[in-house]
Amino acid sequence: MSYKKLILNTNKNFEIIDITSMINQEIDIDSGIVNVFSKHSTSAIVVNENESGLLADLELMLSDLVSDKYSWKHDNIDNNAKSHLKSFLLSSSETIPITHGQLDLGTWQSVFFIELDGPRKNRTVNLKFISD
Repeated sequence: MSYKKLILNTNKNFEIIDITSMINQEIDIDSGIVNVFSKHSTSAIVVNENESGLLADLELMLSDLVSDKYSWKHDNIDNNAKSHLKSFLLSSSETIPITHGQLDLGTWQSVFFIELDGPRKNRTVNLKFISD
């Protein structure tokens, strides 16, 4: 078992960053799994297709589901309730198989870090590699 981490700086309030190649560069096992975990409650890790229309649709869908038309109670604390609520709809981690030293993803799949409350510096994504 080994541990690594990715440090990301985001530039927008909502941003989708393809981290697939970054993870592949850190893989130090031939076969097994990696757990990819974001250490932030206003971000997410997802696996899906890296197609610009689909990624724009995700942003639109999340904005529609968690809109400004409500007065969110958490905003009384730090004014980012929408970011937290959007993260409830997504996931903080994904576990992905590794084969021949690379992520064993489907043809169209990529791994994404999704920023929901940016821009931010030093967003941490933990990688835990478990060998067969």
